[in-house]
Amino acid sequence: MASSSHRSGPGGYLYGDAAPYRSREGLSTRPVVGSDEIQLRIDPMNADMDDEITGLRNHVRQLRNVAQEIHSEATFQKDFLDQLQMTLIKAQAGVKNNMRRLNKNIVKHGSNHIVHVVLFALLLFTVLYLWSKMFRR
Repeated sequence: MASSSHRSGPGGYLYGDAAPYRSREGLSTRPVVGSDEIQLRIDPMNADMDDEITGLRNHVRQLRNVAQEIHSEATFQKDFLDQLQMTLIKAQAGVKNNMRRLNKNIVKHGSNHIVHVVLFALLLFTVLYLWSKMFRR
């Protein structure tokens, strides 16, 4: 693709280290004499590139909107989780306080709650025994 007429200087190309190219249909480069610039010429036969560019812009806009929605949803959920975590911390502190008070009351008033549980169990079994004897007959 490269010809000797496009070379400039000691073995280098006029376009830097790149050879002249034709990238797509309708696009071609041509050298500007005495300059390091490249001119790009677009053939009018491929004018549908404008439509493609417009379509790409629309897709980029849609993706940006989706990304913004994802960001706002993530922010909302983060705030919600932070509030939930604070509520849980407060609930744990309340349970810890109540357990401390309960333990103080048990130590202060004595631990006869086990006696109450045993007496309740005996009373319950006695009632069940008598009830079963009464309906068996």
